[in-house]
Amino acid sequence: MTVFTAAPQHRGEIARAFADAARVVVVSFCAAWCDTCGEFRAVYERIAQARPQIAFIWLDIEDDAKIVGDIDVENFPTLAVYRGTTPLHFGVSLPQEQAVARLIDAIERGGRSFAAPPAVHDLPRAFESADDAPRDE
Repeated sequence: MTVFTAAPQHRGEIARAFADAARVVVVSFCAAWCDTCGEFRAVYERIAQARPQIAFIWLDIEDDAKIVGDIDVENFPTLAVYRGTTPLHFGVSLPQEQAVARLIDAIERGGRSFAAPPAVHDLPRAFESADDAPRDE
């Protein structure tokens, strides 16, 4: 499974993933300058490869600022997990493969919605009409 980015060629698939009310979508918020994020990217890719039923998205908080919007990312990596457009988790995660995999698997099995910040609720809408919108540069 590919880890999607905000690149135009991925936007349609991301929109379809969020539109599927049963599908789990995991978003990693990182930054190009963050060494931890660079190391975490390979971990995230392996987790995605092992879970093809889940959509994985990688957003750079600076390069993709228009999509990230007002989501407050205090540390890296920060993960948001959705079922369709419903947020199930939002928070900083240890950049350790087993910890992230267990978190995602537990949420996939039985995650419930929670009172996420409004900007986290709004993120899926950024992809509704973004199929061919240019990526922030």
